[in-house]
Amino acid sequence: MYPRAFDYVAPETKQEVLDILAERGGEVKVLAGGQSLIPMMKLRFASPGTLVDINRLSGLDSIDIQNGHLRVQALARHSDVVRSDVVAAENDAMASAAPWIADPLVRNLGTLCGSVAHHDPEGDWASVMLACDAEVVAESRDGGERVIPIAGFLVDMFTTSLQPTELVTEVRVPRYRRGGGNYQKLERKIGDYATVGVATHLELDDAGSISNAGIALTSVYAHNLKVTDAEQALVGNAPSVELFAEAARIAAAACDPTSDVRGSAEYKRDVVRVFTERGLTASLAAAQG
Repeated sequence: MYPRAFDYVAPETKQEVLDILAERGGEVKVLAGGQSLIPMMKLRFASPGTLVDINRLSGLDSIDIQNGHLRVQALARHSDVVRSDVVAAENDAMASAAPWIADPLVRNLGTLCGSVAHHDPEGDWASVMLACDAEVVAESRDGGERVIPIAGFLVDMFTTSLQPTELVTEVRVPRYRRGGGNYQKLERKIGDYATVGVATHLELDDAGSISNAGIALTSVYAHNLKVTDAEQALVGNAPSVELFAEAARIAAAACDPTSDVRGSAEYKRDVVRVFTERGLTASLAAAQG
């Protein structure tokens, strides 16, 4: 199948992009990597009247530290995250997840910001961002900059709180003084969507107890799921095998997988339990190390 006819524009400045979004609104789709958008257009699940290619914009491809956050801008590719020394030093969950994103071809073109904005429930980055309490930065011509907590940005399957006039310009992840994270993923083959994915993050206080925790699941719910009950069970307690097992049990009970060719719902739920325990153990080791 071929996409419906559309207008194609490739602005060279961010202001041009914001002007187009302000004027054409809901008929516009923004193209960065296009690794999710183009297949949806070919299947006519998405039929934008105008495609705005932002790849000619300069100054939007950085991965750096700003104002206490690890910042990933809109044109930073998955492969840039994989190779980033900043990510490797600052955030174990992101560093752990990056090599699992699709395959090398997709990683060289796709972007973290685009993946989050697309919000495919089988996408890995949204779970990592939920576990790490990230923020999404969106800009519009008339409204300026808006900073949106990730839990409020991700609304439902393929749905976010991004307005038609807004452009996602970066994702920010808080820096942690004593934290560690991990991403566990089960896939049938290299480059496949997750059958099950679990993102975990832990922060420790000076006494060694858990001061903050993040757990989010991929492909086992209608959307990427932040398991707040499991997180709350961890916070304020000293880490232990028994505590991690209880959090894993809560996470497994919270998910709602479907049975398909990749496995039964019961199998996937048990993988969530195992991956949550495994991820928390790895997150603790990283935080203590």
